[in-house]
Amino acid sequence: MASFLKKTASFLFFAAMLGALILFICRRERSFRADASPIVSSLQIARYYESLSDKSVQCFLCPNRCAIAPGGWGACKARKNIDGKLYSMVYGKIATAHVDPIEKKPFFHVLPGSKAFSVATTGCNMRCLFCQNWEISQSFPGDISAQPMTPEQVVSAAKASDAESIAFTYNEPSIAYEYVLDIAKLAKSKGLKTLMVSSGYIEEKPLRELLPYIDAYKIDLKAFQEKFYKKLTGGHLDAVLNTLKIIKQSGVWLEIVTLIIPGENDSDEEFRTMARWIKINLGDDVPLHFSRFFPQYKLQNLPPTPSETMVRARKIAMEEGLKFVYTGNIADMEAEATYCTKSKEKIIIRQGHFVVVNNLKNGACPDGEKIPGIWK
Repeated sequence: MASFLKKTASFLFFAAMLGALILFICRRERSFRADASPIVSSLQIARYYESLSDKSVQCFLCPNRCAIAPGGWGACKARKNIDGKLYSMVYGKIATAHVDPIEKKPFFHVLPGSKAFSVATTGCNMRCLFCQNWEISQSFPGDISAQPMTPEQVVSAAKASDAESIAFTYNEPSIAYEYVLDIAKLAKSKGLKTLMVSSGYIEEKPLRELLPYIDAYKIDLKAFQEKFYKKLTGGHLDAVLNTLKIIKQSGVWLEIVTLIIPGENDSDEEFRTMARWIKINLGDDVPLHFSRFFPQYKLQNLPPTPSETMVRARKIAMEEGLKFVYTGNIADMEAEATYCTKSKEKIIIRQGHFVVVNNLKNGACPDGEKIPGIWK
């Protein structure tokens, strides 16, 4: 009996060691395969870059214009130099997807009351210290789980959700440029509207290529001072202003959002200067949304924006001649409503992200005044 038990123990020990050895070999094999060159064939080659010496590359997608050494990543955390070629590392990788009210984007002059199929990858080409979605925008691919989805699958999911549009949102969508472009082209062919929710930090050439496939662009104009952009976002104001002009000139519908942060971009002078610039360069009918700040990410030491600041910002912008000025992240149905500019009648009444009343008919008020936007 003792001999039997001894032989059994020896067998079990040998089996365990053999199993461990096989597991080790398999893990080494998987690791080798993950690092081997064939994986490159499954990635998407990036657009808008050029090769430099020593297999370095320079990206020309956004104003960062990153020079990237072999094995290195762009500042956006979405593009990588592999053996002297630049690849999109987020193509086909959806980090989050939701069906949202279109007012949540916010778009107030685009298909009111409709649903937007909202998708995002990871990464961003800015580093905003107040980012509301920093969990995905400041992550590399692989830091968080992602759902593999082809452009065809994204569009099919949007159609199945009864959404009338696809919104590229939550993080900066332009850093997934190739993916966004392919989805947008397909979505347009299937009768879906396409929406960009962006910081506007993109170079002119890729922007102009994308615009024919986008119905509406919402730009975060984070402040109207270069000092703010440099200190809190890592970007530059002039690049964003240029994007705004190009979008407006293209005829793509444009709305603007500014998050008001106490002590940083909340002066009367800044509100007034911004509103004047918008009226002169973009027109008085571009909707401007002032959004209330709540402590987030690396600015948790600041208080929420006072309600009176929100009211004052809207009042100043309207004094400067902007026709459609709204406030968000604050309960104020007066400031969330759309008015006929001549009769002053409330034509669309909202509560939060939901439309309560919509008396707009074919984009017009009862007196015949046309309200600019994209209407059903």
